[in-house]
Amino acid sequence: MIHTAWLDQIKWNDDGLVPVVTQDRQSRRLLTHAWINREALALTLAEGRAVYWSRSRQKIWRKGEESGNVQRIHDILLDCDGDTVCYLVEQIGGIACHTGRESCFYRTLTTVDGEPGWQISDPVLKEPSAMYTKPGH
Repeated sequence: MIHTAWLDQIKWNDDGLVPVVTQDRQSRRLLTHAWINREALALTLAEGRAVYWSRSRQKIWRKGEESGNVQRIHDILLDCDGDTVCYLVEQIGGIACHTGRESCFYRTLTTVDGEPGWQISDPVLKEPSAMYTKPGH
């Protein structure tokens, strides 16, 4: 018998999803923000790797299934309201973003001559074309 009471303690939205933030387990750097459903979270626990729900593709996706940049799970956390999950991971390959950067959060809001704007703060570590064979990334 599979126990699912722990899944029932999460406040899933009307689409059956909850946001998940992913952090590097050692540095605690924020790597990604994505969405998960019950199946993705159960698979994450079972497989020991980050599994997400793609809203655009309407399907389960395993981080690194195409790029090789797998996120090995070390801890799964639930916030105080029960409506956000956090994956603490070891980022295999050091690249979390489909742009080839360490983190999806690579733009920093800065002010130049009194005007706010986004500045790229992280370099590309690997060209996306070298990680992906399918178009659209």
